[in-house]
Amino acid sequence: MEKVRIDKWLWAARFFKTRSIAKQAIEGGKIAVDGQKIKPSREIGTGVMLTIRQGWDDKTVEVIALSDQRRGAPEAQRLYRETDGSIALREKRALERKAGLGSFIISEQRPTKKQRRQIHRFKRDMDDQQD
Repeated sequence: MEKVRIDKWLWAARFFKTRSIAKQAIEGGKIAVDGQKIKPSREIGTGVMLTIRQGWDDKTVEVIALSDQRRGAPEAQRLYRETDGSIALREKRALERKAGLGSFIISEQRPTKKQRRQIHRFKRDMDDQQD
């Protein structure tokens, strides 16, 4: 096998659970081949550098082997090698996220009237301090 579609390879390498999710990620611009955005039908070979964004993380991997069949995780990990810089950057960003976890609040609902007033008051006070 000399070439394989990138959506099949991403699925086989277990970056995505289904090929359709891999296709959506490619179409959404979350996958780049050698720094260029691509289409799901793009065929890749060995030695290609991929940049993959998953959640908070960006991974830079080199394609070592090709497969169009999904197998176990140990076999899937033999298809690629993540660069040392990518691993270090991911670990650094994970530590930054853990350290700054309390600095922002993620809410699943809209703010209440009282919370909106507090937000407006905070923003107004910040603007006054800058002037």
